[in-house]
Amino acid sequence: MRRKISAGKSVSWTLVPGSSDTAFSSPGNTAETMRVRLKGDAICTLFLLVALCSLLYSQLQHLVLVGNKEPTQKKPSVTPKTFPDPRAPRRPMPAEPTVPRPQVTPVVRRTETANNRVQATTPPPTTDSAFNFKHYLLNKDNRNFNLLINQPKKCRKTPGGPFLLIAIKSVVEDFDRREIVRKTWGREGLVNGEQIQRVFLLGTPKNRTVLATWQTLIQQESQTYRDILLWDFMDTFFNLTLKEIHFLNWAAEFCHNVKFIFKGDADVFVNIENIVDFLERHDPAEDLFVGDIIYNARPIRVRKSKYYIPETMYGLSIYPAYAGGGGFLLSSRTMRKLSRACREVELFPIDDVFLGMCLQRINLKPILHEGFKTFGIVKPSAAPHLQTFDPCFYKDLMVVHSLKVAEIWLMWNLLHSPRLSCTQRKQVKKPFQWKQNAQTTQASALR
Repeated sequence: MRRKISAGKSVSWTLVPGSSDTAFSSPGNTAETMRVRLKGDAICTLFLLVALCSLLYSQLQHLVLVGNKEPTQKKPSVTPKTFPDPRAPRRPMPAEPTVPRPQVTPVVRRTETANNRVQATTPPPTTDSAFNFKHYLLNKDNRNFNLLINQPKKCRKTPGGPFLLIAIKSVVEDFDRREIVRKTWGREGLVNGEQIQRVFLLGTPKNRTVLATWQTLIQQESQTYRDILLWDFMDTFFNLTLKEIHFLNWAAEFCHNVKFIFKGDADVFVNIENIVDFLERHDPAEDLFVGDIIYNARPIRVRKSKYYIPETMYGLSIYPAYAGGGGFLLSSRTMRKLSRACREVELFPIDDVFLGMCLQRINLKPILHEGFKTFGIVKPSAAPHLQTFDPCFYKDLMVVHSLKVAEIWLMWNLLHSPRLSCTQRKQVKKPFQWKQNAQTTQASALR
């Protein structure tokens, strides 16, 4: 079929079967035919893209609407976060628990209260904070715990009361340390003509799987030696303050007739003869508190430290003067005053500092004595040849801290050996002399 378009030219129309496009064939216009074909393809492609975009947009809008509705539908199924009662027992937990814990019914019994107090204070030492201060603050007013093992007749054995009561902080597991104290410097009886008595201060073990038979051990030990005082709070570093106040209360009630008290750790060596000689020059009716006194100590704000204290618990920049670890001496009068003051001072997790707060409360200044070596005997940097573990060093001291069991036994026997001689030649084999520089030496030679 031909259609006349212009003079001398004609275009033929050809319908291609199976195609929606009409193909033009013209012997003289091939480029125009290709442009028309491409234009038709572009229109079809554009139409398909518009349809596809519309479909994707409708699906995306549906997903957004469903996503907004899901939290509303699931919200009622979430268990609300609960806070257990602070008096109820709880296991050590991270600072921010990820799983809500059920509400626990409060229990009034003192033993369970003690368990709660200690377990909240004994996370692993590798954590940033060695102590859960939130739980401690919630439970710090729980300061009255039952005395499970008592020695009510300890200070009645001697008419008028003993001259010196030795009170040693210990833990159930350290049976060997208690034994070495009993056999060496902590012996009961007469020392320089004065009567000495002894007690060990314990709480219940925090890890009962370490020593499953601890109850049997303590009962047998108490029946054998009659020197065990056991309270029903758990024995941890941060509960040593409880041990402090409970011992003072016990001494005020059951040992009020004692003249003096030495309170120390089980890992110290005590020259008990020197202590008795020192105390014989003092009046027990007067105030006395003697030890290795630490002044102007600052609270440690490093969270990983064992002694970390946040500003929310202690806001001052300096602690009051207190006796360092190892041991200290106090008179009967001071013991009774401290017993009353400790009931009025808020508990503090570091027992040495807490006792310093109680001393501040009664306006009593502790006395520094050079014979108390809290950090052991430090070797002089200018005399490296000197041996610090020498009985002649210990002979004039009163308390040396941080000794092993064998070292305590050995030092006690060396000091009490009749062959001990502490002459200058025996004590220092190589006399110490300051090194002189070259100029000083030359000047001396010229003279």
